[in-house]
Amino acid sequence: MRILVTGGAGFIGSHLCEFLVAQHHDVTVLDELSTGSVANLASCLDAGTVRLVEGSILDRDLVNECVRGKDAVFHLAAAVGVRTIVDSPLHSLRVNLYGTENVVEAAVTHGVPFGVTSTSEVYGKNDADGLREDADRILGSPLLSRWSYAAAKGLDELVAHIRASETGTPCVSYRLFNVVGPRQTGRYGMVLPRFVAQALNHEPITVYGDGTQRRCFGSVYDVVPAMVELLRTPAAHGRAVNLGGREEISIRGLAEKIKDFTGSTSDIQTVPYDVAYGSGFEDMARRMPDLSLAHELIGYTVRYSLDDIVRSVVEDSYRVDDRDSLLATP
Repeated sequence: MRILVTGGAGFIGSHLCEFLVAQHHDVTVLDELSTGSVANLASCLDAGTVRLVEGSILDRDLVNECVRGKDAVFHLAAAVGVRTIVDSPLHSLRVNLYGTENVVEAAVTHGVPFGVTSTSEVYGKNDADGLREDADRILGSPLLSRWSYAAAKGLDELVAHIRASETGTPCVSYRLFNVVGPRQTGRYGMVLPRFVAQALNHEPITVYGDGTQRRCFGSVYDVVPAMVELLRTPAAHGRAVNLGGREEISIRGLAEKIKDFTGSTSDIQTVPYDVAYGSGFEDMARRMPDLSLAHELIGYTVRYSLDDIVRSVVEDSYRVDDRDSLLATP
């Protein structure tokens, strides 16, 4: 198949490209390389198995040209990471809203099945035990930039599924819960690689908030195959589907696990949200997915434990020449 991956030079996108290439598909990547990196695609580019188009999803004509003639589109390009959203809220909104609209319109115009990458952020402050896809969204004030990403991704899902329904184009939305693994960086606020980098450098491991907030982390090696399988499963079309892990841990507990795993001498320090992200920042106490729909549709199961995930990120960090590139912006 001829497949387009927007944001294919990013963390999840590059793993998706490798997976598709291993299945002998012809893959084109559209990426502006603002948060992605050519290095993430090095093996595919060196082998000539992926074609990279450098450009923005805000360029409607370019998006249309990239989608034309494809058999499937995986849309991952977005402004991502808490740091990015807080520091550049208006630009992030434009990319996530207008960019997704461009991809969706191109896909339905050409009748190409497409998957839209969404996020657990759409559930907002709902901290129920096992968030189902039909759970209520509880968002904070629209005047707080913290919730702009959740609002934009919710609208992305809505636009995608309305246009897919109107045109009969197959579409799936993937609600990802803290997907982590090799090649993810802490530069934009991603917590696990940031902790690993700090631990390996024997620097203070900085926990934002009081550290009692609880999360589940899913392996990119579990999630990527599920994304592909869902798009080719008719029963999944028109659905939003949770993907991630089920092993819950507090953020302070994650810091302690990483410190023990690496044998680090780092201290664990808590940093108030106001200091880390500015006045008025809000977070949720807990976020755990119900993965039963994914299991029902494609037999999705979690194969990689949190220890497996931490080990993979630590091992990958040893292979990074510029260790400082993993650290989040202070």
